[in-house]
Amino acid sequence: MQTYLVGGAVRDKLLGLPTKDRDWVVVGATRAQMLEQGFAQVGNDFPVFLHPKTKEEHALARTERKTAPGHGGFVFDANEHVTLEQDLSRRDLTINAIAQADDGELIDPFDGQGDLERRVLRHVSPAFEEDPLRVLRVARFAARFAHLGFTVAPETNALMRRIAASGELATLVSERVWQELERALGSTSPDAFVSVLRDCDALRVVLPEVDALFGVPQPARFHPEIDTGLHTLLSLQQARRFSDSPQVAYAVLVHDVGKAVTDRALWPSHKQHESLGLPLLNRIAKRLKVPNDFAKLAALVCEHHTKLHKLEHVDAEKGLALLEAIDVFRRPERLSLFLAACEADARGRSGFEDRDYPQRPFLEQLAETVTALDVGAAIGELHEEDRPRDIRGYVRGLRLAVIETHLAQLHGNQ
Repeated sequence: MQTYLVGGAVRDKLLGLPTKDRDWVVVGATRAQMLEQGFAQVGNDFPVFLHPKTKEEHALARTERKTAPGHGGFVFDANEHVTLEQDLSRRDLTINAIAQADDGELIDPFDGQGDLERRVLRHVSPAFEEDPLRVLRVARFAARFAHLGFTVAPETNALMRRIAASGELATLVSERVWQELERALGSTSPDAFVSVLRDCDALRVVLPEVDALFGVPQPARFHPEIDTGLHTLLSLQQARRFSDSPQVAYAVLVHDVGKAVTDRALWPSHKQHESLGLPLLNRIAKRLKVPNDFAKLAALVCEHHTKLHKLEHVDAEKGLALLEAIDVFRRPERLSLFLAACEADARGRSGFEDRDYPQRPFLEQLAETVTALDVGAAIGELHEEDRPRDIRGYVRGLRLAVIETHLAQLHGNQ
């Protein structure tokens, strides 16, 4: 019975990156032996055990055989005669197929160290093609490591393209697709996730609403990059400058999907793309089972981002309406997420990356001013006979007056 450190912990250590979780593979052991030593089994598909003290995952070395379509269509063999190399050969990428023994020796039968040095994401074997989820995993690793210079090997891209053409991506359950997407959105380069999927023709299957944006023109005056798909990629790059929240990145990813369904006769203009995008967002959310907090922020950004862009010319009524739409009075934490996504959109244009975005501090100041109003105290100071029947309308009037005063002072100072 021998135990080896495997996977991401070995890879990240070799890259000089911090490691969070450690996974282990056990060679030469049976299920009964693991249980006798105090390990607790988790999962039913194949034997994975939690260490009695560290609670780290230990999996028996195993082989697999594809028996049905999709990510789950495999039969596993985890008998005590499966070798370490057999186990490593079933892994997705060479950089994830390196093991480390207790004495520090590296077992690297597929030259994962070489691919780490070459900064290449390369599949281990032709068996890669049997699991459609690996297309998303490669794209997610690209999102994580693009800033280090990693690219997908041409031969791996070719296999990914064959998987996309096979129709097997459609067999993936929505939870697994969303899991990979969310992790990519929280990575350093979420735009690389989109680019890699598009390069292998998988984006049209996973996110057809985003794929449809490529080739859609925009006015060069406002969008020198012209292409809406390219604008989306640039905006995702900018999103990482202002937030590490995957919610913000998701909102940026889908904020312009309505531009693909505007009247083509009016292109490159996209009137009402904000409202036209909302049904598409609902379709994505339903298909991928997008969490409510992600879906709600995305809908807010889609519907209201252009309003924020024009906010420097706003009157008090429009300013209050925008704050109400964001629900800043009940959910103040949402404001910073909304502003980060909108600023990423504004800067996600060729030549606009470092332009000022005064709308963000403007709305922040507006929100700070109006939320400082003590509504309860204002109502409490009224005599009983002066209390309005429409409390909600009265409170809105108070807030509107505060904003009007703020804007008047702001314009007076200018």
